[in-house]
Amino acid sequence: MNNFRSNNIKMGLQRAPHRSLLRALGITPEETEKPFIGIVNSFNEIVPGHMHLQKIAAAVKAGVYMSGGTPFEFNVIGICDGLAMGHEGMKMSLPSREIIADSIELMVEANQFDGLVFIPNCDKIIPGMLMAAARLDIPSIFVSGGPMLAGRYSGKDIDLISVFEGIGAVEARKITEKELEEIVDHACPGCGSCAGMFTANSMNCLTEAIGLALPGNGTIPAVHSERIRLAKRTGITVMKLVKDNKKVSDIINEKSVENALAVDMALGCSTNTILHLMAFLNELGLSFTLEKINEISERTPNLCRISPAGSHHLQDLHEAGGISAVLKELDKKNLIFSDAKTVEGTIKKRIDSAQNRNPEIIRPVDSPFSPTGGLVILFGNLAPEGAVVKASAVAPEMLRVTLKARVFDSEEEALKAILSSEIKPGDVVVIRYEGPKGGPGMREMLSPTSALCGIGLDKEVALITDGRFSGGTRGAAIGHVSPEAQEGGPIALLKDGDRIQIDIPQKKLEVLVDRKTLEKRKANWRKKEKKFGNSYLSLYAQLVSSASRGAVIERWKKVKFDEN
Repeated sequence: MNNFRSNNIKMGLQRAPHRSLLRALGITPEETEKPFIGIVNSFNEIVPGHMHLQKIAAAVKAGVYMSGGTPFEFNVIGICDGLAMGHEGMKMSLPSREIIADSIELMVEANQFDGLVFIPNCDKIIPGMLMAAARLDIPSIFVSGGPMLAGRYSGKDIDLISVFEGIGAVEARKITEKELEEIVDHACPGCGSCAGMFTANSMNCLTEAIGLALPGNGTIPAVHSERIRLAKRTGITVMKLVKDNKKVSDIINEKSVENALAVDMALGCSTNTILHLMAFLNELGLSFTLEKINEISERTPNLCRISPAGSHHLQDLHEAGGISAVLKELDKKNLIFSDAKTVEGTIKKRIDSAQNRNPEIIRPVDSPFSPTGGLVILFGNLAPEGAVVKASAVAPEMLRVTLKARVFDSEEEALKAILSSEIKPGDVVVIRYEGPKGGPGMREMLSPTSALCGIGLDKEVALITDGRFSGGTRGAAIGHVSPEAQEGGPIALLKDGDRIQIDIPQKKLEVLVDRKTLEKRKANWRKKEKKFGNSYLSLYAQLVSSASRGAVIERWKKVKFDEN
């Protein structure tokens, strides 16, 4: 008898009742004898990135059937950050990552699957599934729903960020509301994760780079039949993993993670990738400091400027050769570990046949956009535990600046001030009490940053927060400031008019206020009361860690509901 995990629910005299329940599903005795493969699908009908995932799942199941397995599909929740953006619903997005990981663990352990195929798209679903894969450590592979095509308007490629920035453009009277509605109609032309190098596409690309997905996972457009073929090959590949008992821990190690971070820097991915990779590392039991991430950024050139950092989109990156071509460029200077394992061999095997077909989209490693990476971790007396910025999306004149603080205790207050023309050149908008505990839920600040860009202040005004930014954010937007305000971090002590020094090349974030003054302010500081009753946010706020550690649930803490 084959030694499948699923034998625990289907083989032997004591499992006769279980086989009866499987018969109720229409499962034949022949199917019962085969490996049981869980198909973890985030399909739903309210998220454009997910609305086509039934087709992807059907193709995966076809591949599993072709290779002698029995697939069982189940669903997990999925939140669209775009739909949740700018209101209280965004507090739910990051916490959903933990729920996704936990719910998958429950389903897989209850049903003893032999292998897993994860079908994510969109922001927190991918990292939630990665966390589950690491925690469960059974044969696993990913195939995403793929990126949305860019929209077209007035002869130009546009995307969802064009709409967000259009709000500020209307306020600045650069376009009319009628023109904005025309952009609304054309920015998102169909299914898939939003077209730029935003968080979802960043994480799908990194899943490919880390070795848990086949080539093309991050870049093949959602509407292309090539993605259906990729899904079938993924179903075939998971069966090979099960046959060889090749678990996640047999593929992922420090080399894999460094490869993913190198690609992260080369692409100029979303700042959220740092948060999610830290959470993934926590599940793997690996430790990477933020200083280590800076070391990788320092030696890795930025080769791509995909929206919002540039005018290209994921479909362009795919045509240029995709993630394999990026890896091949990095390998020319030994910036990756080509012997790192993947679900189908090694990175070297994968990149041997790769080709950079467009050096304007994937710059050759000898002529990069920048000699250093797209993401930078900043430290200083304002962020003792670190903060993150997408340096590749910052205008050159904002890389080294000293600005005057305008301090707000919520996103709504800051956005109102921006749209009311209260923010002036030379200001730095500080949004605090939006961190993992303070939000709670660490909301993204795409609305304020997009408003600044739409108005035309992105080269004169910075934004700093203990919350997060969308992968679609551009400009001097510094997030994940740690410790957060709710924990009494220095960001809680700022006052209007304080001078803040930003030096991205030197990785510094400082408030130019003397230590004694800050100590006096700290003595008078009181934590803000946040009341959520017995909601999930109340529990989350008690258990979540600092952003510097990935905003993960700290499971060792005693759970106790209170008014926070």
